[in-house]
Amino acid sequence: MRTKIVTILVLVCCFSINAQDKKWTLQECVDYAVENNISIKQQELNKELIEEDIITAKGNFYPSLNASASQNFNFGSYIDNYGGRVSRDSRSNSFGLNSGVTLYNGNRNKINLLQTQKSLEAAGFDLEENKNNIMLYVVNSYLNVLLNKENIVIAEEQIVISKGQLEKAEALVKAGEVPKANLLEAQATLANNEQQLTTAQNALDLSLLSLAQLLQVSHHGFHIEDVSLTIDSASLIYNDTDAIFNAALASLPEIKSAEIAVENSELSVDRAKAGFLPSLSFGAGMGTSYQHNQGSKDVRAILDENNNVVYVPNGFGKQLEDNLGFNAGFSLSIPIFNRFQTKSAVAKAKINLQRTELALLDRQVKLRETIERAYADAKAALNQFISAEKSLFAQKESFKNAQESYNSGVMTSFDFDQVRNRLVNAQSSMTNAKYNFVFRTKLLEYYLGIPIVLN
Repeated sequence: MRTKIVTILVLVCCFSINAQDKKWTLQECVDYAVENNISIKQQELNKELIEEDIITAKGNFYPSLNASASQNFNFGSYIDNYGGRVSRDSRSNSFGLNSGVTLYNGNRNKINLLQTQKSLEAAGFDLEENKNNIMLYVVNSYLNVLLNKENIVIAEEQIVISKGQLEKAEALVKAGEVPKANLLEAQATLANNEQQLTTAQNALDLSLLSLAQLLQVSHHGFHIEDVSLTIDSASLIYNDTDAIFNAALASLPEIKSAEIAVENSELSVDRAKAGFLPSLSFGAGMGTSYQHNQGSKDVRAILDENNNVVYVPNGFGKQLEDNLGFNAGFSLSIPIFNRFQTKSAVAKAKINLQRTELALLDRQVKLRETIERAYADAKAALNQFISAEKSLFAQKESFKNAQESYNSGVMTSFDFDQVRNRLVNAQSSMTNAKYNFVFRTKLLEYYLGIPIVLN
């Protein structure tokens, strides 16, 4: 027993270690979110419901077939199967088989099938739109984690520099070359840098928590793969938004879904107009029955060739055979006046068609606005990135000179910290500008139908 317990504990520990060691790539995050998101699963179930509706719509073209059976008990006087009145309790059975099919009803069945098929197509586009939105959320959260990781690296680098300043200040104070205030100043700088590191670590933890919650997984031991984002050429794909908008119109699922809604509304008008047309159906059936007088045998009295009364067997099978009958017929219904119901239905269908056309136009207008805003944001992010890149280069050179001056004793620690703070700010601005530019350009690529991949 002890051996089993130890084995189980080892396996659990190994599993925990492996779970903590796992680092999620962006593609793994996207795939997992799309596969396990609750709202996506709900939409998939809605799509399955529409698939069942298609089966129902196709079934309207087939004839129906129904069987029936009954058991009845009669008490007192009744008319038997042969037209005679019998004063006796009895029981009877009846059996039937009926079939019917609609031959013509103004093409309602055909229109209904087309509408259901288009609803399924629209549900597929709605599902794809939801998946795309989840993907964008995941990419944004993933980039936010990478951003906070780089901020931690910047904070750690400053701590290394501050520790070097502190060691130098301690040596100079001990040698009596500088006052103790320089040492206290170096200690305060180091403490401030450590606080900045704590803030950066908290930001990273929160961003990891946000991403884990988006994936609906435990945040314990959750980590992502480190990705070194480099921007070889800071430029935008297009100089205007028209090409992006046209590409988005042709590919985005939300636009296709709105277009299908218009087509469905047009079919609804045709289906409402079918109410003015006649309908024709065909039906056929067969039936038989059995009757038994309580307390007597199943016999029937007949006259023989000599006009003598003779009783012949009239049991269950014999009655079913004798009473078997068939029927078939057509039914035509011509609408003449139905209290303006059809006229109103057609008017409402036309109004709904106008609403869906406006909804499509509204989506197109909002899409153009979104793309124009995304392009403007990407352009601003590009300019910000270029400015931050220049600023960082200049601050690095300034810090290099300041460090040489500080080490040679020409610059005070206060002035050196001022230069270093400007470098830190430039590094932070550069990091933020880089990730902001990457996300904005990836968003434009999404509208162009280009898969989002981090390099």
